[in-house]
Amino acid sequence: MMPFLIRNIPIDPPLILSPMAGVTDYTFRRLIKRRGGVGLVVSEFISVEGLTRGNPKSKRQMRFDEEERPYAVQIFGGRPERMALGAEMAEEVGADILDVNCGCPAPKVVKNGGGSGLLRDPKLLETILKEIKKTITIPLTLKLRTGYSDASINVVDVAKMAEQCGVEHIQVHGRTREQGYKGLANWDLIRQVKEAVSIPVSGNGDITTIEYGMNKWRETGVDGILIGRGAMQNPWIFRQFADVLAGREPYQPDLAEKKDVLLEFFSMCREEMPEIVSLGKMKQLAGQFTKGLVGGAQFRQTLYHSHSAEEILDNITTYFETLESRSTFGDGFVEADADLVLDSCDAAMPDNLPYGKTSASIAA
Repeated sequence: MMPFLIRNIPIDPPLILSPMAGVTDYTFRRLIKRRGGVGLVVSEFISVEGLTRGNPKSKRQMRFDEEERPYAVQIFGGRPERMALGAEMAEEVGADILDVNCGCPAPKVVKNGGGSGLLRDPKLLETILKEIKKTITIPLTLKLRTGYSDASINVVDVAKMAEQCGVEHIQVHGRTREQGYKGLANWDLIRQVKEAVSIPVSGNGDITTIEYGMNKWRETGVDGILIGRGAMQNPWIFRQFADVLAGREPYQPDLAEKKDVLLEFFSMCREEMPEIVSLGKMKQLAGQFTKGLVGGAQFRQTLYHSHSAEEILDNITTYFETLESRSTFGDGFVEADADLVLDSCDAAMPDNLPYGKTSASIAA
């Protein structure tokens, strides 16, 4: 698995932080980037309706830091003129790549013609892609699902059309819109896309372990791998993947480093957000990060019932000090992979929630 180019931009290593609504914001992307091994980071998906009408949240979602490059802005919408204007705004803020979301299954996105709703109207998608290409000079990429439903699998045809429109990289999530995030991703369809087009293709779906990711890469021959939920569970997964690709033993953080990464994330959140929002973001990350840790479920409950920064910091300290001294915590139970699920796109923010707060963090 070698680095690849999106036009003249090297994706090295060929590992991409998959965009997740309410998750892959400015703070989370930098946290993951600093762990190493990420070849490309992508913004949360951004509404062009909000962006082009001056919505402060939409503009804030485009914010990035130089340490994140190469950096892609992902936009969604169903109106060609708005999509083209949003793409132009992304180029103006300095994004390296413009990515179009044709994969989100959330009903409020689909009903307005955006996300995976575009799979029902390939002609509209074609118009959108052509209008964007007229507007920007940076590379245009596309995130797809395999089809709108099991009865309308059309990812190969859509990918071919996108290549003809000038799209320079296709990312395929191996589920239909109808599936949402249930069942297993269909990597055979991802392989078919790779075989059907000459531009780079990356695969997405269920990559939470190095072994699974390597197997899917070998089976499909994709150019790149996208990792989403797996990065919340294990912020070092990109570094570990890159180690394996380079023939090294995968890096294994110790307990002290795991504690430090939680503290670093919380500190970054508190710098960027009101305290109540930073508490929600911390609980959101902890919901995934603590899976696989001894007594993680009980530790997570203490965080969920924390109502101040001081409580969260005290609970983190107590948990890791207990693990270090006793090698256990609470009931000593370690959760299985299936115990936690994150519906990344369906966790998109309802319009009435405050800055950056997600339904996932509220539920926590």
